[in-house]
Amino acid sequence: MHEISHHPLTFQDLSEIVKNGMKLTLSDTARSKIDACRAYLDEKMANSDDPIYGINTGFGSLCNTKIDRSNLEQLQSNLVMSHACGTGREVPTHLVKLMFLLKIQGLSYGHSGVRIELVERLIWHYNSDVLPPIFEQGSLGASGDLAPLAHLALPLLGRGHVRASGSILRPTAEVLSEHGLEPLVLKSKEGLALLNGTQFMSAYGAHICLEAEKLFQWADLIAAASIEAFDARHEPFKPGVHAVRKQQGQAEVAANIRRLLSGSFNFQKPKAHVQDPYSFRCIPQVHGASRDAFKHIRSVFENEMNSVTDNPTVFPEEDKIISAGNFHGQPLAISLDFAAIALAEIGSISERRTYKLVSGERGLPAFLVANPGLNSGYMIPQYTAASIVSRNKQLCTPSSVDSIDSSNGQEDHVSMGANGAVRVLEVLENVKTVLAIELLNAAQAISIRTPEGMAPLVLMLHEAFRKHVSFMAEDRELYADIAAARKFIEVNHPEQWTNS
Repeated sequence: MHEISHHPLTFQDLSEIVKNGMKLTLSDTARSKIDACRAYLDEKMANSDDPIYGINTGFGSLCNTKIDRSNLEQLQSNLVMSHACGTGREVPTHLVKLMFLLKIQGLSYGHSGVRIELVERLIWHYNSDVLPPIFEQGSLGASGDLAPLAHLALPLLGRGHVRASGSILRPTAEVLSEHGLEPLVLKSKEGLALLNGTQFMSAYGAHICLEAEKLFQWADLIAAASIEAFDARHEPFKPGVHAVRKQQGQAEVAANIRRLLSGSFNFQKPKAHVQDPYSFRCIPQVHGASRDAFKHIRSVFENEMNSVTDNPTVFPEEDKIISAGNFHGQPLAISLDFAAIALAEIGSISERRTYKLVSGERGLPAFLVANPGLNSGYMIPQYTAASIVSRNKQLCTPSSVDSIDSSNGQEDHVSMGANGAVRVLEVLENVKTVLAIELLNAAQAISIRTPEGMAPLVLMLHEAFRKHVSFMAEDRELYADIAAARKFIEVNHPEQWTNS
């Protein structure tokens, strides 16, 4: 059980919640804060007719339209229904759950004016795996992730459809009734609190940060296997080289490669070739730069996971309700663009190492197969990797530099971070495939060479991989091998070899 409290939610917490399928509960402190904020808002509304954005006014460019007291509840329900305009592919279920978790966390600080009942209903949906379909397209990444969060909120009203524990879509009202639950009637501010916020972008970004950590470990491990396979030199990884440059990620990767190749006679022996191509010689510089980028990206998303991002923000202790712009996704949008570039570069340099492995150099046969010509060998997997890398370059066009006027010009600068979030997930998945293709080629080259004298960790990896993908003596259908190599990366964690 994970208790929602005011203690910062860390990536370690997030990883454990996701990995262990932990249920959520509200701490006493969170309950007290939520109750106090709602009581303040109710008192404020009872004793004042002053216009307060989104509470007794319209939304967006309709902010100057005053809403009668008798229609305040209908105002919030209308907001949710009218904004549920998502389209495109469905968001993966694990990201929908993350959106619920982050929305619950944001509402728990007592600055949103919602009732305990609403937060508890969100927790029920999370704990029970009763989840609505949410769609990739529709958010501008400012004014909050309005369309995706409207779809998240629809089940609270008993509207739309849900899947219970991954079942087929069913009408929400039926599922709630089966569990003895009634739809909620939203009170003032509650619809806006649900829809304003950055939880779509944040869920994608948090997931990317968790996945990237594992991916960087795989990139170093597979690169180490390629170094052995290509008979690359050891000097570019010596500590002094990296100490004089002062780039932390670079030094970390060089140290990691040295550790992974510890005990390798082949790595240390004199070589006939004077230099290696950049894709081998500059592994620390390239992999390290991406690692350093993610240190910043992680800090941005960890801050966001612990933030209040709906509007207006309620400060009961100060007797203030402030309409501002915490829903604007610019910090996330820029970081997501940065993440796409950092991940794409891992794939880019990986494909270049694959290209060298099949080039027929350093005692390896062309395309890593006997009788090249009769056999095409690993010629075309490199084409596939090159195609994917090219696709990633196209996906790295930044979203955050774009903005389109909306709501009659009231919302005249938006982050487009939601588009960036969807895009960076595609980049991440593409890089997994590119690394899988490199591993496929490195394993083939290691099998061709005499494994004696290679690093024990690399040989352990090679032996484990061969249980899933056999040596290719002559041409066969390789799409199955690529799929098996990718699955090997997905279901295994590199720590089982890197920590051996």
